Amino acid sequence: MAEPAPRKEAAPRRKVTINTLMAKMRRGEQITQLAAYDYRTAVVSDRLGMDILCVSDTGGMILFGHQSTVAVSFDEVMMMAKAIDRGSKYGLRMVDMPYWSFHVSKEQAVANAGRFVHEANAEVMKCEGNRHHAKNIEAIVQAGIPVQGHIGITPMRMPQLGGFVAQGKTAQRATELVDDAKAFVDAGCFSILCEVTTSEVAEYLAQTLPVPVISLGAGNCAHGVHIISSDLFHLWEEHVPRHSRIYTDLIPIIEDVISRYMADVRSRNYPGPKETVFMEPEELTKFAKDMKWEKKLDEIGALKQSA
Repeated sequence: MAEPAPRKEAAPRRKVTINTLMAKMRRGEQITQLAAYDYRTAVVSDRLGMDILCVSDTGGMILFGHQSTVAVSFDEVMMMAKAIDRGSKYGLRMVDMPYWSFHVSKEQAVANAGRFVHEANAEVMKCEGNRHHAKNIEAIVQAGIPVQGHIGITPMRMPQLGGFVAQGKTAQRATELVDDAKAFVDAGCFSILCEVTTSEVAEYLAQTLPVPVISLGAGNCAHGVHIISSDLFHLWEEHVPRHSRIYTDLIPIIEDVISRYMADVRSRNYPGPKETVFMEPEELTKFAKDMKWEKKLDEIGALKQSA
C-alpha cells in the first residue's frame, strides 16, 4: 500500500506592509481593515489574517463610555494602541489620531504621530478631515510616518457637516470629496478611507487614485472595507449605523450569562465544590481546634458519626 503523501504545512503568514496593500490593489484582492482597541480582538483578528488593525478612537466610546469620539483623549488612544501592539504580529498597525492631536500645527502633528510610533510601536496613522488638513498630514508623511487620509463623514467635524449624514449625494459635494482625497494623496497619503460617502464617490476614487481606497459605509466598489469591531457584535446598543452589519448579537448572550451568574450566587450554587479548595480533614480538625471553632468541630463530629 502506497504511503500517504506528506501534508503540506501552511505557509507562515508574512507581515503586512504598505507594499502588501499595493500588491493586493493591483491583483484586485479586497483589503480588510478592522477598528480594534483591545488585546484579545487584536490576537484573534491578527491570527485570522486581518490586513489592517486600526486603533480607532471609537474605542473610547465602547470601552470608556464617551458619547462621541471628540471626547476621547490622546492618552486613552495611546492605551488602546499599546494593547493592539501587544496582541498583533502581522497586521499593519494603524492609529486613528484623536481630536485636536494634529490640527494646530505641523509641529504638533509630527510630535504626536511620533509619540504613537515611539511609545506604542504604531506603523501608520489615520487622519480624518479635508484638504485644509493636508499641510499638517504632509508634515507627518515627510517625517517618515505613513498616513491614511479619512474623508466623508468625519466625526470630529459633525457640527460643520450638519450631523451624521451621508456625504457626496450632490455633484458639488462629490466633487469636493474628490478634491479632498486628491489633496491627501498629493500630501503623500498611502491610502484613502471613505466614510459614509455615496458608493459612486468611492468607486470613482478607486478607479482614479494610485493608492488603495477603503470603504466604511461607502459601498463595495473600493479596494477594501473597514468596519468597527464592536459593530460586528452589537456592543454599542445606543445606535446601529445603517452601514454596519451585526454578525452576532452578543448583548442577549452577555445578559443571559450575567443573569445566570447572579442567580447561582444568590442560590449558593456558585462557587460549587469543583470551583472550591478545601483543607484536608486532619488539617481542618487541627485548625478548628486551634481556633476553638466549635461550630466546625461539631460539623466534623457529625460527619464522623454518619460515616
